[in-house]
Amino acid sequence: MIASDPSSPLASASIVPVSKLNQAVARLLERSFPLTWISGEISNFTRAASGHWYFTLKDDAAQVRAVMFRSRAQLAGFMPREGDRVEVRALVTLYAPRGDFQLNVEAIRRSGAGNLYEAFLRLKEKLTAESLFDAARKRELPVFPRAIGIVTSPQAAALHDVLTALARRAPHVRVIVYPTPVQGDGAALKIAQTIATASRRAECDLLLLCRGGGSIEDLWAFNEEPVARALAACSMPVIAGVGHETDVTIADFAADLRAPTPTAAAELATRPRADWLMALETQASRLQRAMTRRMADAAQSVDWLSRRLISPSAYIGREQLQLQSLSTRLTHAARAPVTGSRHALLHLHTRLTAQLPDTDTPRAALAEQARRFGHAMSAGIGGQRQALTSLAAQLELLNPQRTLERGYAIVTGADGQIVRSPAQLHAGDAVGVQLAQGSAQLELARVKATMEAKN
Repeated sequence: MIASDPSSPLASASIVPVSKLNQAVARLLERSFPLTWISGEISNFTRAASGHWYFTLKDDAAQVRAVMFRSRAQLAGFMPREGDRVEVRALVTLYAPRGDFQLNVEAIRRSGAGNLYEAFLRLKEKLTAESLFDAARKRELPVFPRAIGIVTSPQAAALHDVLTALARRAPHVRVIVYPTPVQGDGAALKIAQTIATASRRAECDLLLLCRGGGSIEDLWAFNEEPVARALAACSMPVIAGVGHETDVTIADFAADLRAPTPTAAAELATRPRADWLMALETQASRLQRAMTRRMADAAQSVDWLSRRLISPSAYIGREQLQLQSLSTRLTHAARAPVTGSRHALLHLHTRLTAQLPDTDTPRAALAEQARRFGHAMSAGIGGQRQALTSLAAQLELLNPQRTLERGYAIVTGADGQIVRSPAQLHAGDAVGVQLAQGSAQLELARVKATMEAKN
């Protein structure tokens, strides 16, 4: 195949060195097989001093040697172990110095981690959109927890680590263990139910969710939605200490605080008792010094006040003398203005009396004028009354009503005008007649005019 390829460096060579042969085969493999994902089980894993990883990837029927250089291994996120099932993204090549067929690994993940990681991202995006991971809903940890709850498996090594750390740091804090499976089928639902039970009982001030390290499959129960919602609904703050420092789960985002390991969760939950005792001793010393200083200041104040303090009887006597002096001054101050005002008033009255005019003579003259004015008014009113009576009598004589009462009548035409001449009347006219006791409407049947001679 190589000899028939005109582009091959071995096409025109009759004798080929081993090194060139291996190099040509390596290049041919690299061109023929691009980067691809390969699954298998880790075997013969070795981490060299240089940081490179060497291992064998195998399945039930075959195996292949693999190498992952340090620059790529640092980005792996976990350290493979014997028997781990993994998926590697590798370049198929040949190690020319020994002629070994091998894989140059660019990336590695646990088997099935691709699908699980996609599920992890989908759930994280969903819960983030619901603000389940917002920093605003994170609660502060209690400074002095009286009881701490631990949600984990009783058989987990993490429980022993947490209890040891709590006993060392805070032996006075009561610990309540809420047992639950932490991996396997149905573990997520049972973890969520246990968290809800601890929340409902409210027996502790702080809750620790703990589990030791493991593969992504082992920790998958902490990536389930029921666990995240149970953590968000918990009535007390929760610290999640799941896996190792490089392991990140949905529970870490939903909890109020993430700890890199279960032991770290116990350390975050409590402050060492010795630190509290030392702080208390420091505060007690400061309080004692402050009280001593306060007592010394108070003693000096008492000494100063005692020197100023006089006998109560002497103090009362002095105050009585001062009060008597003030009373005398007050009396004098009150009487002097009154006496002065009285003298001023008498002086002004005397001056007013001397300045008053003689009103008796004008008053007598005014009385005489009032009497004469009264007589004149009475006489004038009497004359006016007589004239008014005479005019009323004349007016009564001219009253048309009196004329009507003597048998006369007032005739008005249809237009309401008074009829003064027979010439204004015609047969068939309607006329009005005003009498002394009312009026009447008449229709003229015939008119006979009689004219009186004028003088």
